[in-house]
Amino acid sequence: MSRRSISRGLLSLVAVAVAAVWAFPVYWMVNSSLMSNARLRSGTPSFWPVNPTFSNYSAVIGGSSFTSALKMSLAITSVTVVAVLAFAFLAALAISRFRFRGRVSFVVTVLLVQMLPAEGLFIAQYKMLSGAQLLNSVLGVSVLYTAAIVPFTIWMLRGFVAGVPIELEEAAMVDGLSRTQAFLRITFPLLAPGLVASGVYAFLQAWNEFTVALVVLPAESAKTLPLWLRTFLSASANRGVDWGEVMAASALIAVPVIVFFLFVQGRMTSGLVSGAVKG
Repeated sequence: MSRRSISRGLLSLVAVAVAAVWAFPVYWMVNSSLMSNARLRSGTPSFWPVNPTFSNYSAVIGGSSFTSALKMSLAITSVTVVAVLAFAFLAALAISRFRFRGRVSFVVTVLLVQMLPAEGLFIAQYKMLSGAQLLNSVLGVSVLYTAAIVPFTIWMLRGFVAGVPIELEEAAMVDGLSRTQAFLRITFPLLAPGLVASGVYAFLQAWNEFTVALVVLPAESAKTLPLWLRTFLSASANRGVDWGEVMAASALIAVPVIVFFLFVQGRMTSGLVSGAVKG
């Protein structure tokens, strides 16, 4: 066996070990969600479901607040992703394709915004939404999420836009297309993978965000899923934490993220192939 084959085999083993370490917490969460609370509290851990049951999922889904929290998270995340992609895409095009007065200042401002600690803005954000009567609302939270996610997304998309030569558009314009037609037919398909990657980032940030939602969504009827998950600990303060339900609720929160990623993964691949052919 050659040295190259041995090195490749060792690297494969390391990759499998790293993947196992990464996947084990997810497996443990799902495994625990299929056990009773009494079994989870036993002194002997079980690495596979013993007498698996879906009662934890039934209890979580049957709860009165799960549906409302799911609708709230879906609404906020959808609005945030659309707004982030729209603003970040236009900003990335502007700073990559055009030379205008204040361009450098705008880029520096984007960098400075990224350095601001989120915790230092909580009071100002709360006062702003309270004055605009937007506390406990989808629009209010979406505005804050969009403002927090847009700066980094601009930098992500800026790299994709800068990587597409402007000469492609110029060549298409020489062939008779207008600037808009050249952009839509030539440049935009090449930027599709960047939009998908930025959309995934925005989705994950908005879906899993906790601290801002905790501040600006004080009403019990306006909880996102991360805030709803926290209620399992507060509601169980006297009788102990029902870890089976906690794990089932955590698994349910992870399902939309997995579905979204599987949905956009194919489009990311097709966008890369399309861009390679057209480029």
